Amino acid sequence: MLTIDNLTNEIDGKAILKGLSLSIKAGEIHAIMGPNGAGKSTLAYTLGGRPGYQVTGGTASFNGVNLFSLDPHERAAAGLFLGFQYPVEIPGVSNLQFLRESLNSQRKARGEEPLSGGEFIKLAKEKAALLGLDMEMLKRPVNVGFSGGEKKRAEMVQMGILDPKLAILDETDSGLDIDALKIVGAGINAIMRRPDKAVLLITHYQRLLDYVKPDYVHVLAGGRIVKSGGPELALELEREGYAEVVAA
Repeated sequence: MLTIDNLTNEIDGKAILKGLSLSIKAGEIHAIMGPNGAGKSTLAYTLGGRPGYQVTGGTASFNGVNLFSLDPHERAAAGLFLGFQYPVEIPGVSNLQFLRESLNSQRKARGEEPLSGGEFIKLAKEKAALLGLDMEMLKRPVNVGFSGGEKKRAEMVQMGILDPKLAILDETDSGLDIDALKIVGAGINAIMRRPDKAVLLITHYQRLLDYVKPDYVHVLAGGRIVKSGGPELALELEREGYAEVVAA
């Protein structure tokens, strides 16, 4: 589904990713862990197409298509979803309005018919229920006045409605208490743990991986993946930290 080969990039002339390679197949969940400044969020933003993240070498193929040949909205319509560490607020725009416009814009780009108002509300109720989010909250402006946990749950509702093929989740566990972490973890599993979908989880801590079991765990340091393994690698990192792995 996603194949990254020797990817390099820079921000404001500073090299961040320095030859990163990674392959994710449909049906797999991969977790990327690593110290601060390793390039984890940079990888997510580069794949998502955020301006300012300049690719200087290497390739990334998404379902056989050159990812970097697509604009950000084209990547989204192709089935890529990027979850942010700090979801933004959009005053004056309700969640329901934002989500319906987003979904129908993607459907139009794929040559599909838009959902009617009734069809969309039914879908939104279903996905909100997965995340324990009251429909009244979806009537409020996007993320305005939401707690950190509510923002992440609302973002997972967005993911459920857009139904992507690949979800790149950048520190989705950030700011979540234990109860919210369980709900968000269950939501990710319900929406994305399917044979035709894949997930790239970016996290500092092992705790999210108690609820969303990865198939593979990778350590990113100095702009490269320096070690890969199974779920046990995350437990090792939680016990021993990154110093020994990074120095190896």
